[in-house]
Amino acid sequence: MIAYNLTQTAPEAEFTTYLLGTILACSVVTIALIQWARKKKIAQKIETARAKRENKVKEMKKAVAQFKQQKPEEDGESIVALSLSELSEKLKNGSLSPDSVLYAYMEKAVEVNEELNCLTDFFHECQTELQELKKTEKKGLLYGIPVSLKECIDYKGHDSTTGILKRLDQPLLEDSVIVQVLKKQGAIPFVATNVPQTLICYDCSNPIYGETLNPLNHKKGPGGSSGGEGALIGGGGSILGFGTDTAGSIRIPSGFCGICSLKPTGNRLSNHGLSECLEGMKSFVSVTGPMARDVDSLALCMKALLCEDMFHLDPAVPPLPFNNEIYTSSSPLRIGYYESDGFLMPTPSAKRAVAETSQLLQKAGHTLIPFSPPKMEYVFYELFLKGIMADAGTTLLDHLKGDIVDPSLEPSIKIHRLPVWLKKIFAFVLKPLAPRFAKMYSAACGTGSVKNLWRLHADAQHYCREYIAEWMRLKLDVLLCPALCPAFTIGYPGQFLGAVSVTGIFNILNFPAGIVPVTTVTQEDEEQLKHHKGHFDDSMDHFLRKAAEGGVGLPVAVQCVALPWQEELCLRFMKEVEQLNHKKKKN
Repeated sequence: MIAYNLTQTAPEAEFTTYLLGTILACSVVTIALIQWARKKKIAQKIETARAKRENKVKEMKKAVAQFKQQKPEEDGESIVALSLSELSEKLKNGSLSPDSVLYAYMEKAVEVNEELNCLTDFFHECQTELQELKKTEKKGLLYGIPVSLKECIDYKGHDSTTGILKRLDQPLLEDSVIVQVLKKQGAIPFVATNVPQTLICYDCSNPIYGETLNPLNHKKGPGGSSGGEGALIGGGGSILGFGTDTAGSIRIPSGFCGICSLKPTGNRLSNHGLSECLEGMKSFVSVTGPMARDVDSLALCMKALLCEDMFHLDPAVPPLPFNNEIYTSSSPLRIGYYESDGFLMPTPSAKRAVAETSQLLQKAGHTLIPFSPPKMEYVFYELFLKGIMADAGTTLLDHLKGDIVDPSLEPSIKIHRLPVWLKKIFAFVLKPLAPRFAKMYSAACGTGSVKNLWRLHADAQHYCREYIAEWMRLKLDVLLCPALCPAFTIGYPGQFLGAVSVTGIFNILNFPAGIVPVTTVTQEDEEQLKHHKGHFDDSMDHFLRKAAEGGVGLPVAVQCVALPWQEELCLRFMKEVEQLNHKKKKN
């Protein structure tokens, strides 16, 4: 009987094995087909988005060609060579028409885009707005000025993807407050510019629109996350643009591309109508700010925006009109300065930029006082990194579900995807081998609880008070410090988050900070860079050296800083630095 049962169960067991194998094989094939279909759908979506952008560029070319047929005598090159102040004056006195200016910049923007891949959209409505503008009797401070916008600044009827696929084909229902005020001041927004995926990277690449290049060296990136703006303005395709800054996202592209910019105090300009990927992150302040070729352009822009329209459309913005008396003041300043913050040793060219600028300022009659920013390593890991990754990266991962992760973002996303317990193990193992990387893994674990998050916010407030107390003790007016320069080779920013300590400190503090180009990388700087060991002579310092190599001739900037709500003083200081360097070059 037992033998009979065994002979009966053997075929059944064989059948069960066969059935399980078939189910497993079918499951594998099904999963493979689903993945293939998903990848095909993503590829089609990207192809459609890029074709749509190409059609927009063709639309720009066609509009420019039609205008040239009507007015062949117009000289677009001479128009785009004018400063914003000169251009504004000619538009207001009628020696230039808004048509001539808009089409000159449309033509130049197309030319720059073909070289750098910096545009994501063309606001075709600008041509209708142009005709309406010419009918108006009241001319705003930015009358007839073409303006470019970082892609995350909302513009009615157009996408604001932040480089994320699922945000395609979701046209916005209204303009951001910044765009509304720009239009009321007579400006004409005409293009949107490229960004890194999620905006949380200082490279400038995403799966939808690809990689943007530096206008001065195509092996280098333009910085991020306002990299498309930096590239377009640096390449001459826009005279005034707007970016956003969470940890240096306006200032890094400006330094990399050789232009000026201002990160204002949080909420000095409206942030209403921005698409972001870290909604609810309150550990420090993200802001909107202007980017341009010179400091006077930034001042004119701030003067135009800080008006009743801004205060009415966004009552959260303090009603503080631009104080031109402070901007035009010539009284001597007490200027704090440092060449290194003690955490990230700047490149030789960036250190030289601060040293030479401080000497020029001292010769011009200003008082220079050495300043040491307190506890920078603590600030970067415990306040900045832990603040931006308080949720252990879950918000970013949610945004990227079902999406392709751009190679520039992949290194940080790989860390976010690790379970917290594994991050803690890596932090423990790396502590004796690579202490700074260990602290990065520790910060990536997040705060773990609301209680810890509140403690972090309290610690940040205490640090701000400590920083301001030292500032007041030294009776400083402003601060001079290094910018992140020169431009990094493409691919390095995504692997080197530590470099944003240079700029991120002023987001923690919520101080206005601006960028002014003052010099270029010399062959001597490049030779010194080969021996750069930084403060720790570790892999992070070596990474900075490799990222900055090959920068001879690239621009190098300094960072100018003031206390909160003192944008006019910050701009006045920036103007002083700019003028002194212009005089130096003439001599």
